[in-house]
Amino acid sequence: MTSGKGKPLVFFHGFIENSTMWDDIIPYFSDRYMCITIDLLGHGKTACLGYIHTMEDMAMATKAVSDALKLKDIILIGHSMGGYVALAYIDLFPKAVSALVLVNSTSFPDSEERKINRGRAINLVKRNPDIYTSMAIANLFAEKNRSQFKTEIESIKKEASKTSLQGIISALEGMKVRKDRSELLQKFKGSKIIFAGKKDPVLSCQQTMAEAKLCETKLRVFDGGHMSYLENHNEFLKFLDQFLSFK
Repeated sequence: MTSGKGKPLVFFHGFIENSTMWDDIIPYFSDRYMCITIDLLGHGKTACLGYIHTMEDMAMATKAVSDALKLKDIILIGHSMGGYVALAYIDLFPKAVSALVLVNSTSFPDSEERKINRGRAINLVKRNPDIYTSMAIANLFAEKNRSQFKTEIESIKKEASKTSLQGIISALEGMKVRKDRSELLQKFKGSKIIFAGKKDPVLSCQQTMAEAKLCETKLRVFDGGHMSYLENHNEFLKFLDQFLSFK
């Protein structure tokens, strides 16, 4: 979906999310930018292509949309898995991107422990996808925020339940084998920033702080979990706007 005119902002959603996650963000920017939201492979209204969707597969599919819209000097904004896709996009098409925003995401690959956990997740989702998506969504929020955002969590669960079994497994398999792109992030010449959650249950804030320093990337830490765009909505809008204005 596209909204507004101006410099293109391409928004990538996270795992078992879809483009609707940005519905409350887009109106804030569409008066100044062309905002493009995309359902990644196996998510939302986009079909699956295979048993595994690598981050490169998702980036290639996105490039087809970019070419159709004749986009240039793109600013990529990716949440969680969407950040992995954004980095793959830069890897494949480095001249097409002018700036990068990683939201609760990382350039580092899965640790061995994380890969094992993804394998366990695949086994669980095969047995009961509804239980898996319900657990996975709630666990993304900082523990102290789960009661406060109960309505939002239920809404996200409803959207996540629309993701097919194949779409969930294909994405898990793709994330498990993704490359280490920390060197790419370090060498990326465009403007770049990482938004992190101090109490992110998925990505260690300390690791993200070290990553930002290593990769010479701006960092903004919020007092929340893995869903900064929602848990810290107003601050997120403020600092994203600042980054886009002064990048």
